[in-house]
Amino acid sequence: MSTLLLLPTPPFTSIHRRSNTTLSSSSSASLSLLPSHHHPLTLPRFHSTARRGNLSLLRRAVDSSSFSDPKTEEAAEQDEGSVNSETVRLADEDYPSGEFEFEAITGWRNFLVKVKMLFAYPWERVRKGSVLTMKLRGQISDQVKSRFSPGLSLPQICENFVKAAYDPRISGIYLHIESLNCGWGKVEEIRRHILNFKKSGKFVVAYVPLCQEKEYYLACACEEIYAPPSAYFSLFGLSVQASFLRGVLDNIGIEPQVERIGKYKSAGDQLARRSISEENYEMLTALLDNIYTNWLDKVSSVKGKRREDIESFINEGVYQVDKLKEEGLISNVIYDDEVIAMLKERLGVKTDKDLPMVDYRKYSRVRKWTVGISGGKDLIAIIRASGSISRVESQFSASSSGIVAEKFIEQIRKVRESKKFKAAIIRIDSPGGDALASDLMWREIRLLAASKPVIASMADVAASGGYYMAMGAQAIVAESLTLTGSIGVVTGKFNLEKLYEKIGFNKEIISRGRYAEVLAAEQRPFRPDEAALFAKSAQHAYKQFRDKAALSRSMAVDKMEEVAQGRVWTGKDAASHGLVDALGGLSRAIAIAKLKANIPQDSQVTVVEISRTSPSLPGILLGVGSSLVGVDRTLKELLQGLTFSDGVQARMDGIMFQTLEGSPYTNPIFSIIKDYLSSL
Repeated sequence: MSTLLLLPTPPFTSIHRRSNTTLSSSSSASLSLLPSHHHPLTLPRFHSTARRGNLSLLRRAVDSSSFSDPKTEEAAEQDEGSVNSETVRLADEDYPSGEFEFEAITGWRNFLVKVKMLFAYPWERVRKGSVLTMKLRGQISDQVKSRFSPGLSLPQICENFVKAAYDPRISGIYLHIESLNCGWGKVEEIRRHILNFKKSGKFVVAYVPLCQEKEYYLACACEEIYAPPSAYFSLFGLSVQASFLRGVLDNIGIEPQVERIGKYKSAGDQLARRSISEENYEMLTALLDNIYTNWLDKVSSVKGKRREDIESFINEGVYQVDKLKEEGLISNVIYDDEVIAMLKERLGVKTDKDLPMVDYRKYSRVRKWTVGISGGKDLIAIIRASGSISRVESQFSASSSGIVAEKFIEQIRKVRESKKFKAAIIRIDSPGGDALASDLMWREIRLLAASKPVIASMADVAASGGYYMAMGAQAIVAESLTLTGSIGVVTGKFNLEKLYEKIGFNKEIISRGRYAEVLAAEQRPFRPDEAALFAKSAQHAYKQFRDKAALSRSMAVDKMEEVAQGRVWTGKDAASHGLVDALGGLSRAIAIAKLKANIPQDSQVTVVEISRTSPSLPGILLGVGSSLVGVDRTLKELLQGLTFSDGVQARMDGIMFQTLEGSPYTNPIFSIIKDYLSSL
């Protein structure tokens, strides 16, 4: 198997100077998160440092001068090789870190916290000495969820860690970690908050009845790891898989006519190919090497072992829990009730009394002001963009599913027109989608960036159309294992001629105009002139994407072409190639936003959620009523996944890691085929 060398992180990225502002080298800030629907969520104190002392406030080449004259911007976009001579390059370590710094609440502030707790709502009451319990399993959404929405929300998980660190009623955290159906970006964010919580001096204990690499990676950040004797442990390594449907389609008489631009652009391969291409193999190998290397490094570091020893242990194929205990990879082999009994003893709770506990859902309703974390007068907006990208809302889609460009643009304009926001953060968790929609949102983000600082923060994935959005911001922050890049496009149609012959169906078209049937005639393949036009259209869309990426990143077009070609990068490698500015999570994005907005790093800011939360109870009931046991929704998703919509797609192919148990971004046809075959 060929591998790629991991390049050191991070490179220098181009940004333009706007004004000079001195930054203190050591300071802390308190942040609070207040969504626009008045459901309070907050962020904590963070230690924001700039490691090279005094820095100038720097801004990317999207300042207001870029938009003063539309002709000027158009000329800049056409100048493929130009880079402003005044461009200044800034390294990852020059940005403020946004690192969390715990400061115990004492004295008068501690008294005020106790008074606030007396007047808290009944559902915010927590017994003193309680243990916060959270079950981390299944899908984890990057959106803020309402009380009626099922599942886990990353913002609320992270906020619970912060509140618990400061809450005098919370003694520690007990995590149940099982199969996680999310990407490595979200796992990194949660892991960071576990480590931050430990700075409070409180305990955090993990219980893992089912554990693979991703679950163990999260658990080993805790002080102690426990598992039952019958636990399912399978630390066997990581694998990546790519599935291909061309043989199936050929058998039923469907010929996919796919046009994809970029030699690494694998979207469309699942339909057009029978096996993996050399370029896709090279790309997936590099991604897998990055993730596996990171896993080995972090685990060996935490457990005080050599990386070679951890790798040798993995290669032994060990699944016995006792063996894990012998090697010091877990603390003990005991059941859940025994862990609770141990915690009762640790906290001095009598054996005949229940351990006071508060669960994730109830604790998510505790407002941060009750534990002494308040915001400042400066407001920073956060706009969340999760899911596949479409231009308008489909009549079949749920109200909260995916990124609808029309609605996203409304939110962008709301922030741009408001004078109360000093900066904005675009939080992206998307594999892309409609190229036109992506371009329209990119334009609006750039217009917003002309009036105030805009920072892009990437979660699990911000690729293709997701990266298209991010590159409109003045700085891009990604997790080390975020999947990003994939600057390429794909489009196509199905030739159903043989299928129609098999089933006896006929279709006749009467048209006027040489190319009138280029998309309408699915009963025949493209004519040569139609195929040429189709290819030119896709090439034009790719050139626009690549050139705007070069413009946005202040990079020569030929240099951008080297890292484009539809290739997916991890955040770490993307930073090495100038596609990402800094590595970290949302807290670092906020620190950078403060830097660019000329807000002192030791000042408090309030972060306001602009994006709509997940559906309310009435919305859920209406959705259930219109979707009989989810069958119609599955079929609609299938049709959407198999077609190329109304135009060119800037979409990353679903990448499925074996230990992920599926991915929210993979084509639903794989699940349907799997279920069908298993029923035979």
